[in-house]
Amino acid sequence: MAEWLGEDFEQNRPRLRAIAQRMLGSAGEADDAVQEVWLRLSRVGPASIDNLGGWLTTVVSRVCLDMLRARRREEPIGGELAEEVFVTGGQGQPEDDAVLADAIGPALVVVLDSLGPHERLTVVLHDLFGMPFDEIAPIVGRSPAATRQLASRARRRLRGSSPSGASGTSAPDPRRWELVEAFLAASRQGDFEALLALLDPDVVLRSDPVAVRAATARRERGAPALRDEITGRDAVARVFAGRAAVARAALIDGMPGAVWAPEDRPRAAFVMRWEGDTIVEIEVLLDPRRLRALEIIL
Repeated sequence: MAEWLGEDFEQNRPRLRAIAQRMLGSAGEADDAVQEVWLRLSRVGPASIDNLGGWLTTVVSRVCLDMLRARRREEPIGGELAEEVFVTGGQGQPEDDAVLADAIGPALVVVLDSLGPHERLTVVLHDLFGMPFDEIAPIVGRSPAATRQLASRARRRLRGSSPSGASGTSAPDPRRWELVEAFLAASRQGDFEALLALLDPDVVLRSDPVAVRAATARRERGAPALRDEITGRDAVARVFAGRAAVARAALIDGMPGAVWAPEDRPRAAFVMRWEGDTIVEIEVLLDPRRLRALEIIL
């Protein structure tokens, strides 16, 4: 590796270590993460990296995410899951950033432990290190808008806006619960007109890669044709009509939504965003890692 690349890495090391320590809460693990970044850098050609600082930040973030996920028990997703769910129903100097992160104190690590990995990463990169949401979004696998919402939700939890163990917001409007139940009932009964009445004309249905793969594997058994994104009231209504038989209403990050939770263990989530009495966005999540980042109250 060119000597200049090694020198640039050392200049970025304080920043990388500060990010890793805030993500992982351990100086030793932070050093391990930074060392892994160096090993990955040594395996790529310098010519393939346009922005070394951005590349290093992205890699250390993903390394830390992997390490956080490794702390949690992974659960494989089988093809039968889709059948159950759908068929039966600008940056400062590295030294300055390191000082900023250290000044927040070890107490921050304790608070950050209450967040899921993606929430934690978003808050650390944006709020502590000034990384814009459009650069964080590819790391956490969400749109910039969804990443911004993720950060807002995390901040509410960090501010202690709710009692320990409660949802991250105040009690939701009872009307919203009624609308979720109405949506589920219309889905189960295949009431297409009732579904249309609950969906915004420009509603967006987003599905994570696990949901898309699982639905594709069960198409012959009646699973819907999910894609990364489906737009429009008619198209989204067709996905849900005659399905969601096993889903039930739940509080997801403080807002009413729906889940499939056999034995009270969430295996799929339908995160809904409302405007007035209509749904403007639904996100279907089957990825266990993303589900664990949600606060779900059944």
